[in-house]
Amino acid sequence: PISWEFSGFSQNGEDGIIDFLSRKILNPNNYFMEIGASNGIDNNSAWLALVRSYCGVMVDGDPKSLKIAKSVKHNMGVDYLDMFVSKDNTKEILNRMLFSNPDMISLDIDGVDYYVAKSLLANGLRPKIFVVEYNSAFGPDQKITVVYKGDFNISKAHESSLYYGVSVAGWKQFFSSNNYEFVTVDSNGVNAIFIDTNEFDSGFVKQIKGAEFKENFYQHNKFQATWEKQFQLIKDMPYHEIK
Repeated sequence: PISWEFSGFSQNGEDGIIDFLSRKILNPNNYFMEIGASNGIDNNSAWLALVRSYCGVMVDGDPKSLKIAKSVKHNMGVDYLDMFVSKDNTKEILNRMLFSNPDMISLDIDGVDYYVAKSLLANGLRPKIFVVEYNSAFGPDQKITVVYKGDFNISKAHESSLYYGVSVAGWKQFFSSNNYEFVTVDSNGVNAIFIDTNEFDSGFVKQIKGAEFKENFYQHNKFQATWEKQFQLIKDMPYHEIK
């Protein structure tokens, strides 16, 4: 899957992986949702909206970013929702969607992503492709996430801004328990991609050999340290184990 990568608008090659996978969906509906859509350009759904004419919903908690997103005018079928997302308001997002099984959902809110994903699936969302950010500072094996806080803020949670999100192993555990299959992480160590195998040809799924773990390039460069040393900065913070 890393060979599929390219970035038309995404920051880490996600456009290529999403584009490739979406073309393999057996019964696509050309619909997406992105939570943490930013300015509508530097995200994981702009390629689908602008190049592939996908419809969908872009959600972001920053009114300034969302105002820019609206000005992009992706296409008539893209809706915009100004919302700071928590596990308690996911039904409001789902009520704005035309499909409960969009081709793709991207979730990147730098915080309580696990709890939001859990709430979305519990309330009936069943995307064919699920793209989530993971925190490589937690390493490749620990199945952990941050302790839930409704108004979680990455910059206030810890001075290093390394205490956020979910470990890649934690995501694998969560999605496996919800009958999703791991595809790959991107080469910059930012996102993990999962699919509902019922929506793809079984022969195609069996051939996938993705990258299991990559260091977050930006964090590695910022701290000039591997994930092990990064985790030492936040080892005493509280964690929730994903089972």
